[in-house]
Amino acid sequence: MRNQVTGSQAVAVRDDHYATINGVEQWLQIRGEDRANPVLLVVHGGPGSPYSVFTPLLREWERTFTVVQWDRRGCGRTRRRGGESKPARLSFEQLAADGIEVAEYLRRRLDREKIVLMAGSMGTLVGLPMALRRPDLFSAYVGTDLYVDMVANERLGWHDTLERLRAAGNRRGVTALERIGDDPARWTVKQWGARMQWSMATDPVSPNVIFKMIFPLLLRNPDYSLVDAWNWLRGFREVRDAMFEEFMRFDARQLGTSFEVPFHLIQGAEDVVTLTAPAVSYFEQVRAPAKKLVLLDGASHFCAFTHPAAFLDALADVPTA
Repeated sequence: MRNQVTGSQAVAVRDDHYATINGVEQWLQIRGEDRANPVLLVVHGGPGSPYSVFTPLLREWERTFTVVQWDRRGCGRTRRRGGESKPARLSFEQLAADGIEVAEYLRRRLDREKIVLMAGSMGTLVGLPMALRRPDLFSAYVGTDLYVDMVANERLGWHDTLERLRAAGNRRGVTALERIGDDPARWTVKQWGARMQWSMATDPVSPNVIFKMIFPLLLRNPDYSLVDAWNWLRGFREVRDAMFEEFMRFDARQLGTSFEVPFHLIQGAEDVVTLTAPAVSYFEQVRAPAKKLVLLDGASHFCAFTHPAAFLDALADVPTA
């Protein structure tokens, strides 16, 4: 599926606004070059890191889809609006309920029977329940940067990162990880963050992606003011801290592996954060009307944004109706 804009016949959409979702005003960014294109709802990771910051990298996507970025409770522009002043009240159950309400809202606003649901990284914990509970809303589920069993993923990631640090002779990193230990069930949020930092710093294909890509986008994105960037960063930390204990208990298999919608997984072949092998193993257990796995060579975490053209090519096979 690759519907290209048809010149003067196309009616573009740029509809950025706050919508009241389950009693909270939440930010929606809706953009595309042809209103007739299918709708792609992006469920961000973090769990407090809105993907609207990546908009400048996804312009080509807007030729094929109407792309919807949603800043969840406590995150980004929704945080700026005061949509969630106490992140301690957050739960993935609430976020999934919000996501279902967002999907229903988009169907009405954009006059669509079904939309494509895409969830990345910690967005997995929101997107999977959405697809399982309300398959009638979605033409397909697209997973990327897929989390499966959080404790097992973090333990394996710890060992892989330690191996890279030792190979590089990085004594400071080795000491830091050895001090944390290899039992993620005992980690604090600060220790989890340290594992993440060292894993990304030693990523062989996309090293230091947060500092090299995300921070520059926060500062240079024409749609982001300094206040927006500040709220993005504050929300990232607040939501992470508030939801740490819950996301460390996550195991996707406990939700079930039988889907009523087509299931597509587009994963970096060398992901050092949401490790590729567990993601592929989960995919093999999934039962769905149709399913497809695409591993992007030379890609790690955030593969949708480090390799947007290849990712868009992979989206071409996703059902949109």
